[in-house]
Amino acid sequence: MTVLDRSLEAVVELAKSGLDVRLVVVFGPHKMDTVRYLARYAETLHLVFVYQNESLEPDLAGAIRSALPMTRGPVALVLPDIVVSGPDSAGSLLAALRLTEVTGWGVVAAREHDPAVLRQMGALAVVEEDGALTVREATDKPADPAGFNAFWGMVAAAEDQAHRLPDVVGKDVASPLAGASAHLVEGMVNYNTPAG
Repeated sequence: MTVLDRSLEAVVELAKSGLDVRLVVVFGPHKMDTVRYLARYAETLHLVFVYQNESLEPDLAGAIRSALPMTRGPVALVLPDIVVSGPDSAGSLLAALRLTEVTGWGVVAAREHDPAVLRQMGALAVVEEDGALTVREATDKPADPAGFNAFWGMVAAAEDQAHRLPDVVGKDVASPLAGASAHLVEGMVNYNTPAG
């Protein structure tokens, strides 16, 4: 089992729950092996591949913008190098999607207090209010992680909020995750960082 397989476990679980799941994969010329590898999921997921024109927007926000026209209904941002762990990891994305019915946004998050880790991730300040976990503040890769106590691994947005997904990882824009509902998991590993 590869990191990619592990990162897709929660997506496969969505399909097993009976939901019609469309996986929109954004790729470039260096990802053709990944495209071939994902063919193994064709019986489980509706696969759509979108080429990212990196000359226009080479970053993650650009990849999200490339994918959005191919989405419908609630949308989840699942990164191929982030793996959720713990007893509820497989159902975590379904839980986050259900949270979008409350606030329009749901995040799968893990508690973290190490500033070095928070500087490399989508940092969150998660608070408990009336028994619910809510994101008070969010920023991607903060220079100063003081006040943040968690990071997101997957983000779910209601259909009417999905157009704001690029702002989750955007620079110099307010994160739409402030006010989002959070679903905490035991842990996450980002295999695209030195710690991973």
